[in-house]
Order: sequence, then C-alpha cells, then structure tokens
Amino acid sequence: MPGQVGAFSNEREGLLAYLAQMRYVLRLTAYGLTPEQLRAAPTASPLTIGGLIKHCASTEASWIDTVRREPRPVDYQAYADNFRLADGESIEDVLAHYERVAERTEKTIAEIADLGQDVPVDHSVPWNPKDIDNWSVRWVLLHLIQETARHAGHADIIREAVDGGTAYPIMAAAENWPDSPWMQKWQPSGEQRG
Repeated sequence: MPGQVGAFSNEREGLLAYLAQMRYVLRLTAYGLTPEQLRAAPTASPLTIGGLIKHCASTEASWIDTVRREPRPVDYQAYADNFRLADGESIEDVLAHYERVAERTEKTIAEIADLGQDVPVDHSVPWNPKDIDNWSVRWVLLHLIQETARHAGHADIIREAVDGGTAYPIMAAAENWPDSPWMQKWQPSGEQRG
C-alpha cells in the first residue's frame, strides 16, 4: 500500500480508504520486531506496539458491533487487557484478528445504505456525552480513523524508542522500495548495507 491514500470517488470509499491506511501504518510499526520488542514499553507510558495494535482491533470490532446493533457490555478488565499482548499471544494472531475485523467493517459498511444512519450512544461509559442519543455511521468511521491515527502516532514513538525505526524507512523495507540518497530502507540493528 502506498504511503498516501489514493483517489476515491465518494465519501464512503474515502472514509474506508483512510481507515485502511491508518490500519496499515499502525501494522507497519510492528514490522521486523521481535516478540520482546513488541512487548517493550520504552517510554514513560506503559503502551507497547503489540498492545496498541490489539487495542485498535478490539476497539474497531466493538464499534462495528454497535453499528450492527450487537453491542457487548463494557468489560473494563478486558478493556485494560487489550492494551497488552497476553502470554502466548503472538503478533501474527493479533494481525490476523485485525484483518478479520477490517473485513467485517468493510462488509458492514457496504451493507448500510445511508452513512447518516443512527448508531446508539452508549451512556454507560464515562467518555461518551450524555446529551445525545445517537451518532451516525459516518461519525463512527471518522472516530475510528481518529482513534487508529492517534494510536499509530503512539506506536511510531514507541517504535523509534525501541530500535530507531521510523515510518517511511520501515515502509520502504516492508514494500521493498529502492534505496535513494535521501531515504534508505530500515534494517534490523547490526545488519550492514551491501
């Protein structure tokens, strides 16, 4: 996937394209890391790259459940646990789950005729406003883009603290872009350029 969202012909396509792009750049922060590095919290925050990817997958799944009017009760312990990889949980499992979540999102949104369709506000959680009763599907998609982008930024900072890797060199390595005088592909520490 390129570093920028391509052209799109309508609002629905654009919202889904930007959400897909944010998922992609978040997933890239895990590229080439060891299981230990995926669990590392090298900043003042307890956040980890693996945990952020897991959280974004869980959050998107929950919002799509709400759009489909199949909401699950909020389990605050599960919410806290989805910010870290569990013992024995691999990044491959988390990324496969995230892919299934993305496919379900795409399918759900394709089945909705009007992006203005009401989505009920969950008043049981403290972060939702009490003075409105409904979001729209459009609002949910914009929120998912915002949520994923925010956490992709967190993951970028963590990644740089883990091994010095930054977004475009990592993308260049993942997509095998040719090296240029102004950008070289990320390589694991200790590897020499040939």
